Amino acid sequence: MKRQNGFTLIELVVVIVILGILAVTAAPKFLNLQDDARASSLQGLKGAIDGAAGITYGKAAIQGKEASENAEVDGIDVVYGYPAATSAALNAAVTGLEQDWKVAPSVTGADDKQSIAYTYKANAAGATTCVVTYTQAQSVSQAATTVVVPGTGCNPSSSN
Repeated sequence: MKRQNGFTLIELVVVIVILGILAVTAAPKFLNLQDDARASSLQGLKGAIDGAAGITYGKAAIQGKEASENAEVDGIDVVYGYPAATSAALNAAVTGLEQDWKVAPSVTGADDKQSIAYTYKANAAGATTCVVTYTQAQSVSQAATTVVVPGTGCNPSSSN
């Protein structure tokens, strides 16, 4: 009689099923890709706003309106050549902004007319995390506008 070496097919299938169950339940706890994706989308919005502000400033400079406190360039309200901190000005400057993002209360305060914050459309009303804040130019000597992305780890379904 021959001695059996190795595992039977049933034993191998059972081990594979157990490993599959462990992978499905344990992997998401170790790999939280949603936070990274949210942080990346915020960085993408920051880049889009920065790029649109730079292009708008270039157009304003060509038209000689970069030193004007209030002007209009191609249908965009500008302050010192950069887009004003209004949803109308930024929607005109940044393509697709209003389809994917919504205006959120500013991190510096809702009464601040110098800045505007955007968050995910899925965020609860009043959320002040997971936002990109655009601050308009304050003077002619300001080199650029500022876009601030608070820390990562934000959850679009909550309003921490």
